[in-house]
Amino acid sequence: MSKKKNENEEIAALCGDFMMNTYSKTATIVRGEGCRVWDARNFVYLDFTAGISVHNVGHAHPKVVEAIQKQAATLAHCSNLFYTPMQGLLAQKLSLIGLGGKAFLCNSGAEANEAMIKLARLYGHEQGRYEIICMKNSFHGRTMATLSATGQSKVQKGFDPLLVGFEFADFNDLESVKALVNERTVGILLECVQGEGGVIPATPEFVKGVRALCDEKGLVMMCDEIQCGMGRTGTWFGWEQYGVKPDRLHAGEGAGRRSAAGLRCWPRRSFPRSSSPAATARPLAATPSRARPPWP
Repeated sequence: MSKKKNENEEIAALCGDFMMNTYSKTATIVRGEGCRVWDARNFVYLDFTAGISVHNVGHAHPKVVEAIQKQAATLAHCSNLFYTPMQGLLAQKLSLIGLGGKAFLCNSGAEANEAMIKLARLYGHEQGRYEIICMKNSFHGRTMATLSATGQSKVQKGFDPLLVGFEFADFNDLESVKALVNERTVGILLECVQGEGGVIPATPEFVKGVRALCDEKGLVMMCDEIQCGMGRTGTWFGWEQYGVKPDRLHAGEGAGRRSAAGLRCWPRRSFPRSSSPAATARPLAATPSRARPPWP
């Protein structure tokens, strides 16, 4: 048995002994460049997952590496009690390419969705509206709230009782959505392309119909862009392909290019004050997001 093969097995054994078995791992990866990754035996693989929608510009992109190295040597982290320049510049950029208004910067896609659910409830609280219509076959995260908003029983098994306030419609079936609207409904949550559910695009008629329904009923249209956002459909966000604008969008780690980051954007007209996570968008995470990408 070669030394490199032993090294692969040693890494796998170490992780198996001390890490919880939350994923079925199939290979040991030690480095990456562009869309390729290597294991300890120097076998090369094509990375079609992009780190599960994280490495939009590939592994070890020189502009991203340079930005991280420079910021790490300047200021890696401080609390939300202080302003930092990269935070403001990143929020400004996201506002310009997104919905306008203000951005909530956080640490992951699940946290961005969790914040979206909290803010939706806050928005409808005085009217007694808290229910969110979600889609069957959707995926929004593994925290308790995002798990409860996910339309797949396989990821919810064992975590009962789930949080109340989520109803599920058939994806691409507008009548199914309309049938669930009631006096408690505050908004509709969808992915323009269902990722975990099987890479299923929403039809233009469905997205436009949801937008019209939200306008008619005074509901908030929320687009989860964690899988289909940050340039993956040819535009910055998936909703841009449909000629409509949601009221809120949320994206995940791809917004940080390689660092743990998440965001949600809320238009200026209805932004409430709320709590935020203690490690929100540290300078080291905000900086690579500002690195110029290899597209205009």
